[in-house]
Amino acid sequence: MTTTAQANAHQRAEALKERVYVTFTGLAVVLALQSHAETLTAGEAASTLAITVVGTLLAVFVADLVSHLAVHAQLPTRSELSHMARTSFGAFGAIVLPLIFIAVAAVDRWSIETALRASTIALITALVLIGYLAVRRVEMSWWKKLIALGAEFALGLAVVGLELLAHG
Repeated sequence: MTTTAQANAHQRAEALKERVYVTFTGLAVVLALQSHAETLTAGEAASTLAITVVGTLLAVFVADLVSHLAVHAQLPTRSELSHMARTSFGAFGAIVLPLIFIAVAAVDRWSIETALRASTIALITALVLIGYLAVRRVEMSWWKKLIALGAEFALGLAVVGLELLAHG
């Protein structure tokens, strides 16, 4: 693999990692919101989800910047800074569908409970799809790929279970 191809692969891996992280963050927030759904408005749910994810993305961006400074002892170039911003803030797309579901609840087409349940399903499905995209080109037998996807799905369900236990 050429140096450029390696750099591109590394950038894709970073973006994928951030998307997984934000998807899990969104899932945790949605599950926490579900435990308060009876007193929650759609606006409160949307703002809580968006603010939490934007805060997480800002933290990831700052962590990237600080780690770059620590490792390279210099500020990132414009290109590196642009990549950091795209990687961090591009992961916001992970919660677009939950925000759409909450918007449907805001216009009284769904209840907030239904919107949050649909968001949970969408986020877990997204994790499985991300996992599929990650393993589809890996050279291993189909059953090992299935085990890897099953493990990711089980971890997603474990997160759901832990959140429900915490907010029971």
